Amino acid sequence: MKQLPRILPFTKEHDDFRAMAADFFDQEVAPHHEQWEKDGIVPREIWAKAGSLGLICPNFPEEYGGAGADFLYNLIVIEESARVGASGFFISLHADVIAPYVLHHASDEQKQRWLPGIIDGTKILAIAMTEPGAGSDLAGITSTAIDKGDHYLVNGSKTFISNGYLSDLIITVAKTDPEKEINGISLLMVERGMEGFERGKRLKKIGLNAQDTSELFYHDVKVPKANLLGKKGYGFRYLMSELATERLVLAASSMRGCEVALEETLKYVKTRKAFGKSLGSFQNTQFKLADAATEVAAARCFLDQVILAFMRGDKVVVEASQAKLLCSELLKKTVDTCLQFFGGYGYMMEYPIARAFVDARVQSIYAGTSEIMRGIIASKGLGL
Repeated sequence: MKQLPRILPFTKEHDDFRAMAADFFDQEVAPHHEQWEKDGIVPREIWAKAGSLGLICPNFPEEYGGAGADFLYNLIVIEESARVGASGFFISLHADVIAPYVLHHASDEQKQRWLPGIIDGTKILAIAMTEPGAGSDLAGITSTAIDKGDHYLVNGSKTFISNGYLSDLIITVAKTDPEKEINGISLLMVERGMEGFERGKRLKKIGLNAQDTSELFYHDVKVPKANLLGKKGYGFRYLMSELATERLVLAASSMRGCEVALEETLKYVKTRKAFGKSLGSFQNTQFKLADAATEVAAARCFLDQVILAFMRGDKVVVEASQAKLLCSELLKKTVDTCLQFFGGYGYMMEYPIARAFVDARVQSIYAGTSEIMRGIIASKGLGL
């Protein structure tokens, strides 16, 4: 499919890095993903392999094991992961969504303690926000972290936690001052093996079946004061400050997913015969795919503009919400359109388009639902 050159300033070094990342995902991830789907989990070894190649947090400082590179290197990893449909290996959640909380808000001692393992893939991250009774409304969380002098005593439960089963370091959102509502929320790093911290069952989902989404339970977990991330009571501010990045990352993954679905469908309709002709020769096929290609091309241009602004350091709260809304909804629409051309085969899980279809559904739910995105755009962008 013909595309205009992208406006992002990729260099030969970026291209070389992409070739290496592509080889990793082609050789180490794609051939095993079907088994990981059956197992409901990705093996820890793949994280360490990715870390050894510099695929985790390449934009982090060298003193902690990163490469001190620009965000385009992270973007390349996101795109190559999406290209092979690696929906179970949540490397971008770990590297681009959760790790920045440590980089931006942790103390020097905490960074030295946690970042090397985060970057080399031996310490897997999760962030525990959602609770059985609180999703998008963070003020509604009921988990508490009560000050006991030299430690906090954490109680509560979390659900729908990605990387929840594999994780070694869990940034836990809890109320240190329950009476202060959002101003009483803090972030605490709960570590694997802490007494009273338990993982529930790995949750069964309609998609993302290789992703270890889990329940987490906290029963009088003693979390040292040294594991408080940033300032007490600043948790909500920290969460809001990083959400734009999360939404941009998910938009990038959805965008590449759209392109891959379209590329694979174009290959299919050119070879699949019906009534003695290729599917691609029918006007309905041509018009549907022409519309899809146009929408995907337009979304790509907007997303890359937002990425450029993000890399310049511009505040992109509204634009990231627009990109997340646009690309996640477009992914659902595109894979649905494309699946139709595969007929009955499109409903068979052995065809990548089928897995793309079920995996796409959650994109407009997590990291802020499409409804939340519309609210942000209306209030912060349109002044309504």
